[in-house]
Amino acid sequence: MDQRADTAEPQQYKVIGTRPIRPDGADKVTGRAIYGADVQMTGLAHGRILRSPHAHAQIKSIDISEAERMPGVLAVVTAADFPDLEDKIANLGEGSVNLAHLGANCLAKGKVLYRGHAVAAVAAVNTHIAEAATKKIKVEYEPLPSVTWVLDAMKEDAPLLHETLHTDAMGQKSAKPSNVAVHLHFSQGDIEKGFSQADLAIEREFRVASVHQGYIEPHVATAHWNSDGHLKIWASTQGSFTCRQQTAELLQIPVSKVTVVPCEIGGGFGGKIAVYLEPVAAMLSRKCGRPVKIVMQRNEVFEGTGPTPGGFMRVKLGATKDGRLTAGQAWLAYDAGAFPGGVIGPGAMCVFSCYEIPNAVVDGFDVCLNKPKTQAYRAPGATQAAFACESVIDELAETLRIDPLEFRLKNAAKEGTRRVDGPVYPRIGFVETLEAARASEHWNAPLEGKNRGRGVAAGFWFNIGLKSSVSAHVNPDGTVKLLEGSTDIGGTRASIAMQLAEVLGIPGEDVHPQVVDTDSVGYTDVTGGSRVTFATGLAAYEAGLDIRRQMAKRAAMLWDCKPEDVTIEGDVYRAHGKSMKFKQIAAELHHTGGGIVGRATVSPEGSTNGFGCHLADVEVDPETGKVTVLRYTAIQDAGKAIHPSYVEGQMQGGAVQGIGWALNEEYFFDSAGVMKNASFLDYRMPTCLDVPMIDTIIVEVPNPAHPYGVRGVGETPIVPPPATIANAIYHATGVRMRELPISPPRLWKAISEKQSAGR
Repeated sequence: MDQRADTAEPQQYKVIGTRPIRPDGADKVTGRAIYGADVQMTGLAHGRILRSPHAHAQIKSIDISEAERMPGVLAVVTAADFPDLEDKIANLGEGSVNLAHLGANCLAKGKVLYRGHAVAAVAAVNTHIAEAATKKIKVEYEPLPSVTWVLDAMKEDAPLLHETLHTDAMGQKSAKPSNVAVHLHFSQGDIEKGFSQADLAIEREFRVASVHQGYIEPHVATAHWNSDGHLKIWASTQGSFTCRQQTAELLQIPVSKVTVVPCEIGGGFGGKIAVYLEPVAAMLSRKCGRPVKIVMQRNEVFEGTGPTPGGFMRVKLGATKDGRLTAGQAWLAYDAGAFPGGVIGPGAMCVFSCYEIPNAVVDGFDVCLNKPKTQAYRAPGATQAAFACESVIDELAETLRIDPLEFRLKNAAKEGTRRVDGPVYPRIGFVETLEAARASEHWNAPLEGKNRGRGVAAGFWFNIGLKSSVSAHVNPDGTVKLLEGSTDIGGTRASIAMQLAEVLGIPGEDVHPQVVDTDSVGYTDVTGGSRVTFATGLAAYEAGLDIRRQMAKRAAMLWDCKPEDVTIEGDVYRAHGKSMKFKQIAAELHHTGGGIVGRATVSPEGSTNGFGCHLADVEVDPETGKVTVLRYTAIQDAGKAIHPSYVEGQMQGGAVQGIGWALNEEYFFDSAGVMKNASFLDYRMPTCLDVPMIDTIIVEVPNPAHPYGVRGVGETPIVPPPATIANAIYHATGVRMRELPISPPRLWKAISEKQSAGR
C-alpha cells in the first residue's frame, strides 16, 4: 500500500510526479545492458588477486619467480611495482581518504592488516591459469596478534596496527601511538544543568556488528594501458570521476591520461566508491601490454572490501515528567577497519539529529582494528547511532507513560533547531512525517495475537549536494539527448531527465538520458549521499533554462523580433501574436544557425535533510527466538517525489536492508580474525520470504534549496529499521535488545534469562 501525504498546496507539473517507464528498462530486462563483467575486447587477459591468510602479519618476503615462469602467465605485480605515496588526503565526493592508505589497501605494503588483504596480483591468458599462478607466489609472513572488537582495540595493550598513528583530538595529537585515529567532540548548552532539570534520565549501552552492503554484483574492473600512455578503465563504480582521481593519484599519472567508463552497476550502497581493483588491473595491463579484467569472487567481496562498521554506543537522555527532553549524552566508538578514516563523523553528527535537545554532548572515536577498511553503507554511521538513541527514546516514553509518537512529536526537530554539531535546520519535514505516521492506518490498526508487538523509530540523513555537470542537445525532431556523469543505481536517469523535461515543457519520454565517461561530460561527484536527483537534477534544470534561452533566440530570428520579446509557457513560445511549439522551433534549427547545446555545472552547498519514521509489527516465537515481521510501513519526507515509484522503491529497499541488519546480518570472526561466514549462504540476508510488503507513505515538504523542492531520498530509509524492530520486539516480549543482530539464539537467550529471573 503506497500512499502520499501532501503537506503543502501541490503545484501542477506536467512531468514531475508521474511514473514513466525507466529509460534503461528494455536493455536491463533483455540482458543487453553492459555490466562490468560483460566487457570484452581483443587480447583480453584475466587477473586474480592473492590475499592474506592472516589477520595481522609482517610480510618478510614475496617471491613471484615461480608464478612468472608458468605458461600462460603474462604479468605479476606487488606493491613494489607501485609508486611510493606520501600521506595526502583526497576528497572522494562522499568522504575523504588518505592516498597512502588507499594504495596500501589495494596491495599490502610491509604488513597485512586483515584476512583477505590483497598482497599480489597475476594476469594470465585465462582466469584458471591466473588463479593457479597466485598459488605459486611464495609469501613469508610473521604473524602478529590481531584484534577485531572496537573496545579491545582501544585498550593500552592492544596490538598496534600503525606505529605512526596518533590520536587526533580537537587538533591535538596524542604522545603515544594508538589504534584510535580520531576523537570527535560536539557540544551545546550545559550538560550538567540539562540533566539536573530532568525528572528522569536513562543511560544504556549498545553493540552492533559489522554488516556488508550486500550488492549482488561483485567488484569488477577492466583496464587497458595503451602504448601511447593513456589508461582506459571500465568499472563498476559509483563515481567515475572519483575512480579516475584515485587511480591517477595511486599510479602518479595525470588525470588527463585516465578515462573511466562507468558500466551498469549491480548495486553499491556506498561500497563501490573506493577503488580496489582498478589500479591493480592498470599496472598488470602496463606490464603485459594487454587489457586486463579482474572480477572478485564473493568471498573476496566479503573479506576484501569495506563493510559498514561495528561499534559500541553509550547513550544517556534526560526528560521532564511531561516528556520534554532536557539533555543528551552519547559516547560512540566505531570500527574504521584496517586504516583510519571511518564513518564516526556522520554517526556523531546524526545521533541526536531528530530532536530538539538544548543541552547535549557527543564524543566519537574512529578506531583501527584487523578488519577490512570500513566503507559507506547507505547513511553511513547513522543507523548504528539511531539504534541507540531511538531505543532510549522508546524507553523514556514508556517509563513516562507517553505515547511514543507523541513523545517524538513533542521533541521533534523543526526549522530553527540547532544540531549538536552546529548547523541550524532550515525548513524541514520531520514533524509532518511523524504526523503522517500518527494518522496512518497502520498505527491506528489493532494488533492482536500472542507474542506480538508494534514498534516505532525515527531516522535522519543529511543528503548532500556536491558537484554535478550535464549537457543536453536538441535534436531536429524535438527530442533532447541528455549526457550526465552520475552512475544510475536507483533510477536517476529518469529522475534527472524528468526535471529537464519539466523545464522544457516536453514529455518525459522525449528526453533521452545517457550516463557517459569522464571525457564526455564535466566533473560530477559520486552517486552517493542521496545527492543525484537533487544535485544532478539541479544541473539538468539549469541546462534546461539554458536551452530555453537559446530556443527563444531562435524563435526571435524566425519572427524578426528581439529575444526578450519572446515569452515561454510550457513548450509554447510566443511573441507579437505568433506562436510555435518546442518541436516546431527544433525543426527549424538548421535554418537558424545549427544545433543547440545546453549545459550546466552546479555545486549546491548544505544538506537537504531527510527525515523518516518507520512502523513495524512483529511476532516472536519464544521457543526459538525467531522474529517474523508481520507488517512494515516506511514514512518519509521526499520534498517532492519526482518519480514516485522510485521513491517508494528506495524506501522499501532501505527498509529491507535495515530489517536484515536488525535481525540476521553480521560479520562473524573467529579468535584468529578470520571471517567464518563469507558467502551468501552463511551471511544471512533477508529474502522475499523473510519480509512482508513494505508499505510506504511519501510526505512532501518542499526543500527551499531546489526549484522543485527535491530532497535526497535513498539513505534515510535504512536508519530507523533496527530500532523500529528492537522496539517492536520489546513490546512483544518485554525484553530490550541492545545488541545487533537480534538473531534467534541471542533473542532466545534473553527471553530465557528473563523467564528465569521471573521464576
